[in-house]
Amino acid sequence: MSRSIRSRYLCFALSLALVAGPATNGSAAESSPEPGIGIASPEDVGVDSTALVRMSEWIRKDRLDVRSLLVIKDGKLIFERYSHGLDRDYNYELYSVTKTVTALNVGILADQGKIGIEDEVAPWILKQRPEFGAAARDKAGIRLRHLMSMSSGLLYRQVEGSDPLYFQAPDRVSVALSAKPRIPPATEFEYTDANPVLVGIAIQAASGEPEHEFAEARLFRPLGMRNARWTGRDGTGSVSGGWGLRLRAIDMAKIGMLMLQDGEWEGRRIVSKAWIRQMTAASETAMDYGLYTWINHVVESEPEFGAMGFKGQFITVLPKQNAVVVMTGILPTDGGLRTATYLNLYRRMVNDFVLPAMHAVPKPAFDEARRKALKRELELAAQTRGEPGTGLAFNDGPER
Repeated sequence: MSRSIRSRYLCFALSLALVAGPATNGSAAESSPEPGIGIASPEDVGVDSTALVRMSEWIRKDRLDVRSLLVIKDGKLIFERYSHGLDRDYNYELYSVTKTVTALNVGILADQGKIGIEDEVAPWILKQRPEFGAAARDKAGIRLRHLMSMSSGLLYRQVEGSDPLYFQAPDRVSVALSAKPRIPPATEFEYTDANPVLVGIAIQAASGEPEHEFAEARLFRPLGMRNARWTGRDGTGSVSGGWGLRLRAIDMAKIGMLMLQDGEWEGRRIVSKAWIRQMTAASETAMDYGLYTWINHVVESEPEFGAMGFKGQFITVLPKQNAVVVMTGILPTDGGLRTATYLNLYRRMVNDFVLPAMHAVPKPAFDEARRKALKRELELAAQTRGEPGTGLAFNDGPER
């Protein structure tokens, strides 16, 4: 490495260390992410940092409650923004981003020959919970593929504010099995949280262990994750396949990179390329949804896929750019799955700032002025508390 390149690398690493807080102890060397992710300035990989600075200024001045915002390109962390005293070691409630992790768990089991996407779910439920024979009888014909593409045809009537499917459930599978077939499977896209509960119990039956333990051994540890917690266990000790997972933003980025890299991590095969392609292919009932994965839901101008969680949790993969964008936050929740304010705000971040930064022509050159501007803006962001866009739940606080 030449002296000039080394100087540029250390300058940018130091700027990250200054905003990363206690986890890095202010050391340039210690500011590097975990194995599997490098570090660079935006300009080192052809990205215009001025557009990223403008994005951060907008978020800060509008006091949007964006807790973390990361951009990885060419395997390198080029932008790492945290708000009001947060740092890399905090984890966040991911809400429905959890579903995408559940899809990866199914893929790992499918690669091992222990489960199949075309398997009917009822036999898996009864293998784990034989007492539910009567409740599972009307689920005949519903396959894992239907549950994971949100086309099971099951109708679950959610109780606003105190739904027993969520954190108060003594036995979540019992509640999910109360959902009744409304239409035949593969007829219509209908997003319901009963579906991933049933997938989760199938994972447990096929693997012989609870989903959170399977994920820890087969996914989280191989990717070098830390502070991962899967909360919300019910009275039987089971987690939900659809929500409750807490990850650091940098570990969310690893999930995105794993998918970007067709299931490989540092030369190790975690899940098959064929499974990643299946997850990210449009389903029978929705062109923008695969297997617990959104497709061109954020970006329309080029290929994109990823995960979305309530209130503003995102993993976005941009294959053409060889890039991943991650955000956590508490943004306004008005609107639906495709029109929510939190989604539209994030769409603006990616389409109006991140992609233009990557499309910059001519490619920007690194200079001291850009470095200082980025460093200063990240420092200001670290001192700014955003205003939550909706009411805070008990699980919305960042945790170390």
